[in-house]
Amino acid sequence: MPAGPTQLDGHRVGEALNAALPGIVTTATDEWVEVDHARVDEALRWLHDSDEFDAAQLSNLCGVDYHDHFAIVYHLQSLDLNQQVVVKARIPDHDEPALPSSYPVYKGALLQEREVFDLMGVHFEGHPDLRRLFLWDGFPGHPLRKDFMGIGDGLTSGLSRFPFENKENPDRLLNRDNVIQPDDQDVPSDWSGAAPA
Repeated sequence: MPAGPTQLDGHRVGEALNAALPGIVTTATDEWVEVDHARVDEALRWLHDSDEFDAAQLSNLCGVDYHDHFAIVYHLQSLDLNQQVVVKARIPDHDEPALPSSYPVYKGALLQEREVFDLMGVHFEGHPDLRRLFLWDGFPGHPLRKDFMGIGDGLTSGLSRFPFENKENPDRLLNRDNVIQPDDQDVPSDWSGAAPA
């Protein structure tokens, strides 16, 4: 069985990135490299196009809430070189977090950035279709934020109860037999009111 991909040393990746794009790296460790959040798209493009790193695949993109700032983590992979690179971008503005979209570099970021936007409220500038992915428009807050339970404005997270929990005051009326009862004007002449067999 072949060995899994090699995780590249963040110091090595950081040195190469800084040589190509001076001042872009903010921190590097053994496991990852952190880049300036306003220039993350530049870093990703360079790693994608680099012969040394060939980071042609975005395996995963996720967000982390640190209470006072956010971090977006990109797991990049080269299938040809069997290696991985982890890039982080720290967003200092916790109230209105934003950074450039990675979609122009990685088409696979389309849904992943929408997920982070929906659940954490991070805006990806330049994303072609940035809207909620799981929750409905108008949902108050972002449930993966650390401060979600205190949304404010008298709102609380979640529902007041489980749907249909209170039979005397249901969230919506139930149609137990799933029978369609059209308006009188729409009733066909042969409609008996019984559910189809």
